[in-house]
Amino acid sequence: MEIKSKRLHLHTNQGLNTMKEIKLEINIEARNYNELTEEDRKLVDAACKATQRSYAPYSHFSVGAAALLENGVVVTGSNQENAAYPSGLCAERTTLFYANSQYPDQAVKTLAIAARTEQDFLDTPIPPCGACRQVLLETEKRFGKPMRILLYSKSDIYIMEGVSALLPLSFDGDYFNNELIPSFFIKVTYARTGICVRMYSFIRTYA
Repeated sequence: MEIKSKRLHLHTNQGLNTMKEIKLEINIEARNYNELTEEDRKLVDAACKATQRSYAPYSHFSVGAAALLENGVVVTGSNQENAAYPSGLCAERTTLFYANSQYPDQAVKTLAIAARTEQDFLDTPIPPCGACRQVLLETEKRFGKPMRILLYSKSDIYIMEGVSALLPLSFDGDYFNNELIPSFFIKVTYARTGICVRMYSFIRTYA
């Protein structure tokens, strides 16, 4: 078992001559398949099997995801491509959107992700894209419970105890109640299409 740590250094100016340094540490546990618990192995197997249902005629890169819900149900999904690339959807979002719509009162305990080419599964774990990370964060926030992440590869399985390991400096709904949000804020959401339009005016600022 191996612990991999990463540090993100952020520097912000505080006045003219002072600098504030913020350190964010990310801990990722790396295990091989045989070191996983039986529950985690079954979830990883489900994610690997889900890659077989991928529709990836353009990239030939198949991704599968499996979500273990609090009630014990396992929901799986795979990436679904489209000739108009933005119209496709990743395996992680396919899985979580289905889980959240069919089991709206069940938190996601663990999400396993696996990916393969036409030849074989990858040699190193692959993380979710930025859009998927944001959806993972929203799902975690929705239920107020940490969601474990398992990233599968032939060599290692990376284990993260929460989405913050994937998105350490994140934007979420908490900012909507923050007094530091600019004074003029318009948010229009079209529920049918999922389009969100935000307009900000920075004319007035707050100390």
